[in-house]
Amino acid sequence: MEYLVTQAQMKQYDKNTIEYLKIPSAVLMERAALVTVEELLKEKGNAPQKALIVAGCGNNGGDGLAIGRLLMRRGFPVDVVLLGSPAKCSGETRLQTEILARYGVRLYDTIPKCEYDIVIDAIFGIGLTREIEGIYKDAIEAINGMKAYVCSVDIPSGIHADSGKILGCAVKADMTVTYGFYKLGEFLYPGTEYCGKIICRQMGIDEYSFLGKKPVWYTYTGKNDVILPKRKANGNKGTFGKTLIIAGSDNICGAALMAGKSVFRMGAGMVRIVTSCQNREVIQQALPEAMVTVYDTTLWQADTPDAAFISAFLEAHEWADCILIGPGIGTGQEAQWMLRYCLNESTLPMVVDADGLNLIAAGRVDMAAHKENVILTPHLLEFARLAGCSVKEVSENITVYPKKLSEKMHCIVVCKDARTVVAAPENEMLYLNTSGNAGMATAGAGDVLAGMIAGLLSQGMDAEKAAVTGVYLHGLAGDMAADAHGEYSMMATDIIEELEELLKTC
Repeated sequence: MEYLVTQAQMKQYDKNTIEYLKIPSAVLMERAALVTVEELLKEKGNAPQKALIVAGCGNNGGDGLAIGRLLMRRGFPVDVVLLGSPAKCSGETRLQTEILARYGVRLYDTIPKCEYDIVIDAIFGIGLTREIEGIYKDAIEAINGMKAYVCSVDIPSGIHADSGKILGCAVKADMTVTYGFYKLGEFLYPGTEYCGKIICRQMGIDEYSFLGKKPVWYTYTGKNDVILPKRKANGNKGTFGKTLIIAGSDNICGAALMAGKSVFRMGAGMVRIVTSCQNREVIQQALPEAMVTVYDTTLWQADTPDAAFISAFLEAHEWADCILIGPGIGTGQEAQWMLRYCLNESTLPMVVDADGLNLIAAGRVDMAAHKENVILTPHLLEFARLAGCSVKEVSENITVYPKKLSEKMHCIVVCKDARTVVAAPENEMLYLNTSGNAGMATAGAGDVLAGMIAGLLSQGMDAEKAAVTGVYLHGLAGDMAADAHGEYSMMATDIIEELEELLKTC
């Protein structure tokens, strides 16, 4: 697990480190410069190359000036540009200018018309909140027009550290070396597209610097973050989890099949699919491992199912360890009856997806009565319907709205986007997913995710943990599918197939 910090949090942790832990700011700056040079040399090699340092007057600029000195001492030809008045430099940055003067390094106030191999972007740090203009805009445009390898210090200049918003313009980096902790905006769009390869290095601001106030955001970055339910050697199909999937409708069974396969691939022992009688034969042929319970809407009276189906449905519910409801069920009377029963009468942990979300958003089914863990898995349009806002509003407030909706509806919310957010009403911590790729924007990928989460739930995993783990593994499997098929050609079923190989190493 890696923490993601906001600009306010990072500033506080920096202050705590200097004032409470008594590590001088000059020491932190030198360490930041040292680790940046280390990463730069890993990428570009030790052979001297012509470097340009473009620094602002704040502490980010001081980091850049120290990097320039270290490169110079390694034999790199270095030009240093200080944008803005030297009189306005922070104390630490002014000290770095004095050190460079002792080494005989000239400071330019504009970018020389030269060719460079390396550019160090140290214009603005994480505190930037205003639109960039004037000499700073000119400098950024000049950097972006160069053929040089660009390394940004802490964050590319021009990116809002909390939202990832581009503040007028931004440096397009090949690599960003960030310090202490990843910044939230480095992983949010569009900012993340400007960061290049993001490397987080420790330079003295660590968990001791929290002083009891941890960051709110976190992400997973490695397979060690994943802890799957332990499988007992003497277990059986019943003890490894029984998942009830309510999915599909008349002649619509693809979603049910993909969800069912995903549940099995995640390790669940048994799956029962409740669907239209018209889907029985297809499901039994395509997924013979699953049991099938069917309904026939022609036998229903108004919105009430026939007695035989009620009996079969209740038996299936009593059998199950968890429920997945929604993929492909439509919004008709049968879908409403089954969702209403699950939310009003069941206490099983539950994943509600797709049409189930649409029914809740339309007010046709009230979920307030459900007392146990419910996981909602909306994409942006479904989320907007649930929250009563526009897709644009959700997209622009992706760090805020999921938490609000989870608290309003008293459930776990998985807001699906290029950066999926998982929020729980009882937990201050929020998860931002960084695995996955654009190839996963394909029909059925949501059904696969819902099945993966349900598969983990059925094995007894805590609901919030199941949501986070499912989202992360879904992205990793999607990355493997993209490697195998390319982002243009991959399908949702490719994600399922990659789970077999992925879970061998988790």
